[in-house]
Amino acid sequence: MDGTARGGAPWLLDGPGAVLDLIRQTPGGMTKLELMRATGLSRTAVTQRVDALIEAGLLESASSTPGGRGRPADRFEVTRSRGVILVADTGATAARIAACDATGAVLTEELIDLDITAGPLPVLRLIDRTFLQHLKNIRKTPSVVLGIGISVPGPVDHAAGRVVSPPIMTGWHNFDIPAAFRERYRCPVVVEKDTNAMVLGEHVRVLPEVRDMVFVKVGTGIGTGLLIRGALYRGVDGAAGDIGHVSLSRGDEEGPLCRCGNYGCVEAYVGGWALARDLTEAGYPATTVADVVAAVRGGNRLALKLVREAGRTIGTAVSDIVNMLNPSLIAFGGQLAALDDVLLAAAREVIYRRSLPLATRNLRIVPSRIEDAGVHGLARLVADLVFDPAEVDRMLR
Repeated sequence: MDGTARGGAPWLLDGPGAVLDLIRQTPGGMTKLELMRATGLSRTAVTQRVDALIEAGLLESASSTPGGRGRPADRFEVTRSRGVILVADTGATAARIAACDATGAVLTEELIDLDITAGPLPVLRLIDRTFLQHLKNIRKTPSVVLGIGISVPGPVDHAAGRVVSPPIMTGWHNFDIPAAFRERYRCPVVVEKDTNAMVLGEHVRVLPEVRDMVFVKVGTGIGTGLLIRGALYRGVDGAAGDIGHVSLSRGDEEGPLCRCGNYGCVEAYVGGWALARDLTEAGYPATTVADVVAAVRGGNRLALKLVREAGRTIGTAVSDIVNMLNPSLIAFGGQLAALDDVLLAAAREVIYRRSLPLATRNLRIVPSRIEDAGVHGLARLVADLVFDPAEVDRMLR
C-alpha cells in the first residue's frame, strides 16, 4: 500500500517498519491521527501497525496531546530504553564521545584529546575504553548497544567502513574500522566522513526545515559536507565535497606543499596547521589551531591578517559550490569558525560577491549553532541503519 509522507513525497507502507521510520524522523513523535493524515492509511491500518510495533517493544506512548472533546490522543515515539547508540566524532586532535538512547538523544558526552596520526589501533582502543566508561556511567553493558558510529577526518568508503588514502591519517588506509569493535559489540558499525556527520547533525538537530545545505569545517584541516534534498550527498565513492584539496595554483606557481602531497591546495593555504606554520615562520610560535585563535583574540596583527586572508580564500572555494549546488544555507563549524567577526565576515563578503545573484538570493551564511553536530549526525546514521524499515519488518515477521 502506498501513502504520502510529509512534503508530498511517496512513502512506501507495506509494513510497520515504514510507520516506525516516519514516527522516528518526526520530532516529538506522532499521534495516530497525524499518521493517518501523513500516510493516507485508514485508522484500522495505522492501529494495526502501531500495535505491532508496541508489542515488539519498538514503540511507546511518549505523551498525550489534547484531541478535542474526547480523551487526549497518545503520541508515539521509538522506545527510548530499547538500547544504546555509541558514537565518536573524531577529528585530528580530539574526539567527541557520546552515548545516546534509541532515539538519538544524548545521555552522556565527553571531549577527549587524541592524535589521529598515532594510527588506527591506538586511537580506536582509546575510543573503545571511553565507550566502556560511558556505558558504566549509565549502568549499561555492551550487550545493549544497538549500533556504533565513528566519524574520521578523511575520505571514507562508507559501504566498506574504511578510510581511503587519507592525507593526515597515517596508517589508516583501508583499515577495517568496524572489525575493531566487532568482538566486544554484536552490532553494526557505521563509518562516516566527519563533515558528512556534521551537516546531517546540524540538519536533524537545529535546522530540520533546511534540506539543501553545505557544512564547512574550518579547523586543523578544511572539509565540506553536502546535504541535498534532505539527504547526504557522498558522490559515487564518498569523495564529494572535499574542497580542502582543491588546487588554487595558477600557471607555473605550485603554491605551498599540502599534507596530501600535492601543492597549492586550499588547506595548504588556510588550514589551521598552515596558519600555525605561517605564524611560526614569522616569529610567533604556534603549533595548533588553538594557538592561532589565541593569537587573533590577543590582537596579533599578523594572525588577524592571515585569518582574514584565509576567510577570503575559503570564500572563493565555497562560492564555486554555491554556483554549482545553489544551497539555501552554509554553516561554518570547527575551531576557526569561532572567529566569526574575522574569518566568516571575510568569507561571506567573497561568497556573495563571487557567486551568481540567483544562487545567493535566498542564501544564508551562518556559524554552526551546536558544537556537537557530528554526534547528532552519527546517532541519526546509526538509527537509520538499526531501524531500517525492511529490517524492522523482517524482525516482526
